[in-house]
Amino acid sequence: MAEWTGLLSFLTAILLSVVDPRLSVVPLAGFVLLCVVAPFLPSLSYYLPIISRGKSGEQAVALTFDDGPDPLCTPDLLRLLAKHGVKATFFVTGKKVSENPELVMEIVRQGHSIGNHTYTHDHLMLLKGSRHLLNEIEKTQNVLRELGVIPFVFRPPVGVTSPGLNQVLRRLNLYTVNFSCRAFDGGNRRIRNLSKKILKCVHPDDIILLHDSRPKNDHLFSCWLKEVDQILTGIEAKCLTVLPLSAIIGRPVMGKATKKYFGGKK
Repeated sequence: MAEWTGLLSFLTAILLSVVDPRLSVVPLAGFVLLCVVAPFLPSLSYYLPIISRGKSGEQAVALTFDDGPDPLCTPDLLRLLAKHGVKATFFVTGKKVSENPELVMEIVRQGHSIGNHTYTHDHLMLLKGSRHLLNEIEKTQNVLRELGVIPFVFRPPVGVTSPGLNQVLRRLNLYTVNFSCRAFDGGNRRIRNLSKKILKCVHPDDIILLHDSRPKNDHLFSCWLKEVDQILTGIEAKCLTVLPLSAIIGRPVMGKATKKYFGGKK
């Protein structure tokens, strides 16, 4: 989309320069402004194809959790998801995977899916060039592959994209999945009314963004878990079903490889 927008802006500038050279600045300035703003509007798919919502046509949604796995939050979250009988996709960071490989194994064992969410969750990563992007994403792929997991989906930190991301993802055979429903919880830094915010905006075929990272204070953990429970109960009350992400978007999310990790040893 960026290439076509740039070409259209250039051609428009040429046509306007015939009328008044000063007018030629307008489409070019608009193009530059759009390039700056577009990374923060991922639903535009400006720099690369992005899936932000499903296309199943069902009365269903997908549940995704970012920034884990976390030894405090993830185990109880898995128990809660099992209680409700739903499957989610966990967009994990490579660093936390390295620290908690057994949690990733348990996520997969319980039938959930894994996505790539970079290695360090560097918020400024997309401003640091393609080499840094490749290192962050490929390193996470490699760590997960050792556990027998091959993600096909990638979600950038905060959902922000960049011009160089598409080339990196194509090289690693990944595609981008963002979200269409969120509570702006700041990575579980804002727990209050989490369920109310999600249930207010959720619609069929939405991809819901939540987090299984640790709240800013450990005593808020029980509040967070209660909010997630209320989200799951509220979704059911709206006559919606939680389906796996792959069912909502109609594409495979994760594959499996021969794992090298077993019983705490490689």
